[in-house]
Amino acid sequence: MSVDNPGNHFVAVIGAGPAGLYAAKQLATQGAQVALLNRDVKPGGLAEYGIYPDKTKMKEGLRKQFRQILELPGIEYFGNLTIGEQGDLSLPRLRAMGFQALLVTVGAQGTRWLGLPGENLRGVYHAKDLVYHYNSLPPFSQREYPIGRRVALIGAGNVMLDIAHWLVRDLRVDEVVSVVRRGPNEVKFTKKELENVARNLDLQALEAELARVRPAAEAVGQAVSEARDFILSALPKAPEPVSATRLRFDFLASPRRILGAADGRVRGLEVEDTTLECAEGEVQAKRLGTTRVIDVDTVVFCIGDKVEEEFGLPVRWNAFVKHPQPRFPVDGLSYEAYDPALGRAVERVFVAGWSREASQGLVGVARKDGENGAEAVLAYLAGLPALLNPRSPLEELRTVLARLGKPVIGKLDLWRLEEAERAEAARRGLETFKYDSNAAMFAALGLTEGR
Repeated sequence: MSVDNPGNHFVAVIGAGPAGLYAAKQLATQGAQVALLNRDVKPGGLAEYGIYPDKTKMKEGLRKQFRQILELPGIEYFGNLTIGEQGDLSLPRLRAMGFQALLVTVGAQGTRWLGLPGENLRGVYHAKDLVYHYNSLPPFSQREYPIGRRVALIGAGNVMLDIAHWLVRDLRVDEVVSVVRRGPNEVKFTKKELENVARNLDLQALEAELARVRPAAEAVGQAVSEARDFILSALPKAPEPVSATRLRFDFLASPRRILGAADGRVRGLEVEDTTLECAEGEVQAKRLGTTRVIDVDTVVFCIGDKVEEEFGLPVRWNAFVKHPQPRFPVDGLSYEAYDPALGRAVERVFVAGWSREASQGLVGVARKDGENGAEAVLAYLAGLPALLNPRSPLEELRTVLARLGKPVIGKLDLWRLEEAERAEAARRGLETFKYDSNAAMFAALGLTEGR
């Protein structure tokens, strides 16, 4: 869908991860002028800072695509900006500048916890923070995350395996245990991700664990042999181990509390035993009331993320609220922000990507959802007149940003930063190099924190 009077409709896309980048492309190629606003200095979001560092070929392919998007003449990039109620700019401020639509693609930057006793102990972390840390995203890259020798990972998805990968192949801890509330037939990770750590599986412990949970699984019609075959199918293509780390699963275990030592550090994870039951056609975990303690000194929550409640939009179920009866649905889905307290749409605001559905899918899913969000925006813009104000929202934005007293990164800055990192990689004899602090990036560009 294209808009009338191309070049006279102005859209602010907030967030430059895959959803925001592909949305910006969709909008720009259909005639809109796009201001792409990003919290980080660099674009890419989880494609840059969430994919495991050794997947260099995948990352380089995505970076090439993103650069092609940013080179489009209808897109202006503004990095190192915080958007929100307490940020450099708020949503009402952007609307006041004259942007006719705001598309929010900031992802799920909030931290989701279970509310267990002991979550404040030293040695308790969220997977998102660790992923950002080892992927060199400021400021997480500068923070210390001391990891013990025995680590419990709560969850059974691909993020859990990313953390296990780091623990097994980089930190080389003694033991990693994946704590799973349900059974082995309901794990969410893929064989490809399991391959990275499969050679560290404690096969004897795996067989014993599968035998332990078999009665509960078979009672709900699940074949544990199928789960076993799936897990073991990762072995043939798995790389050779580089550590003696023991990786095991603890199924039918629901975290109840984290136990602490006198010095405030983790000393164990108490779990409640569960069994499986069928309810309304679905297999669910039922608590049994019996508890036991897993001997660990570090606990990492790998349970997904949520949006930031301080951003300035109503939140429900870890994501921003969508209009229940959208005016501009795409594929039957709503991309329009909604205020349930007022019973109406949030004026000119749309959501896409993980901002619309937190922690759902990887780059391909984010791309599609961003493009769908752009289509919803274009449908909305098609019914609006072109701006008559001779001063464009982009000019207003540049004026406001010039007064912030901080570096705001544009496209030319990004290209210069790419060159500086390539030169540094060559100087160090590395395949790739990434500055791990904003200060270092600013220094490479001849800038300072105060501009």
